[in-house]
Amino acid sequence: MILTNLFTASVLIFAPIPFVGGKKIVSNDEYEFLKQFKKMIYVKEIVKSQYVDKIDENKMVDGALKGMVEGIGDRYTVYMDQQEFDALKTHTGGSYAGIGIYIDEKDGKIVVVAPIEGSPAEKAGIKSGDFIIKVNGIDVTAKDMEKAVSMMKGKVGTKVKVTIYREGKGLKDYELTRAKIIIPSIKNEMLKDKIGYIRITNFDENTADSFMKALNKLKAEGMNGLIIDLRDNGGGLLDQATDIADELLGKGTIVYTIDKNGERLDWTSDENKLNMPLVLLVNGGTASASEILSGAVRDFKAGVLIGTKTFGKGLVQTVIDLKDGTGVKVTTSRYYTPSGECIQGKGITPDIVLELPTKDTDREITKEEDIQLKKAIEVIKPKR
Repeated sequence: MILTNLFTASVLIFAPIPFVGGKKIVSNDEYEFLKQFKKMIYVKEIVKSQYVDKIDENKMVDGALKGMVEGIGDRYTVYMDQQEFDALKTHTGGSYAGIGIYIDEKDGKIVVVAPIEGSPAEKAGIKSGDFIIKVNGIDVTAKDMEKAVSMMKGKVGTKVKVTIYREGKGLKDYELTRAKIIIPSIKNEMLKDKIGYIRITNFDENTADSFMKALNKLKAEGMNGLIIDLRDNGGGLLDQATDIADELLGKGTIVYTIDKNGERLDWTSDENKLNMPLVLLVNGGTASASEILSGAVRDFKAGVLIGTKTFGKGLVQTVIDLKDGTGVKVTTSRYYTPSGECIQGKGITPDIVLELPTKDTDREITKEEDIQLKKAIEVIKPKR
């Protein structure tokens, strides 16, 4: 799996180990490194034999592996325990088996932000503002959020009982059958004057297909200009970003990567292009795969970027499944925009720099208040 927050194909790496006469050959550097492992085992035995309370050796191993990888000093290169690796796979997979709700904390309790459209929770009548009091008869509060989420997930077709408190209605038990939940990464609508709007929240396994459905729907409704909103999109699967770019840009290189050995890998687009005015909305939360799409649109001169400077993540990670429920994410290359720019640590400055007022940066704003969206509409109108 390759990430930019980047992700694409699963990768499994096996290194051949040379043996002579039944003995393993190692370099001096490897020998010194192995001596450190002897020290680690010695420290583990000291702690195990002398620590006052019971020790979870699995947690010790996870901690040691985390520390070893973190020692590289790259915050994107990490060892992931089972819980962290599962969370990554859910995020990039774009789906999970559960009841389909967004939740948050309110007044020390777990509150339903919204049910996902078509989910078991929505079909059963669970609503925004409901409080989750129990899961399978076990009391849960905001401090039990992760536990509650874990209990509500499970295999497709299995059942879970959720006790809900609704203001003015009291408590009610819901027995729900878990289903495959697709996490929406695309929202779309037709704005005034037949200007299409597509919001991409992240790039998961379903994003490109969902984007194409939204694009075709808007085209069928007579769209004559498109706004793609990438604000606060932290990235995701590389191939999803390049598949979307392929529909917008025309023929050429969308992005290329170079690894530690100087090997270059190109992602290219065919002659298909949008053939209508295009604006991308970006900000400091626009990162990784979102910056790949933004950089390609900029370099192809296929559209106008509006907003504030993007995050500046130009590194590629490979995810390695260790086959025991854990994994490692390693930075393996840098990516470059079609013009040859690596935006790591620099970001992309939009064509039109326009900051939201400070009062609007920490709250959800309406379309009427969104000056960046208004500017995008203003830019598109004369070009149609």
